[in-house]
Amino acid sequence: MEQFAEYGHAMVSLAGVSILGLLLSPLVAIRKMGKGLAAGSTPEGGYGDSAYRLHRAYGNLTENLGFFVAVVVAAILAGVSPFWVNLLASVFLISRIVLLAVHLMGVPPMNMGPRTMVYVVGWGCSLILGVMTIVAVF
Repeated sequence: MEQFAEYGHAMVSLAGVSILGLLLSPLVAIRKMGKGLAAGSTPEGGYGDSAYRLHRAYGNLTENLGFFVAVVVAAILAGVSPFWVNLLASVFLISRIVLLAVHLMGVPPMNMGPRTMVYVVGWGCSLILGVMTIVAVF
């Protein structure tokens, strides 16, 4: 485990993003049940409905979780600079927390506004980690 010690922040970020998803899952289910919706259904209220926004925040997190985990693990295994892996993984985690807050508050506009910009920050972190991994391998 010592060879991975330098990547502590990245590992905490991996765990943090996973825990965020694990906590959101039952919250979304409870909110849907409160509206009389079946498991797996999508609230139809649009962004004016807090249940819909929570559902979208959770969905967006789960849509990006696999990519994030893949590039962080690949970057660690490829020996990418711990500074950059830790920084980018930590920024991704922070961006997901901020994105959740933006979703829940319903900050307008819904397209090309703060929600989109915060999403792009996290997306960019994953993209950069992926490119850095490819460069490190070759």
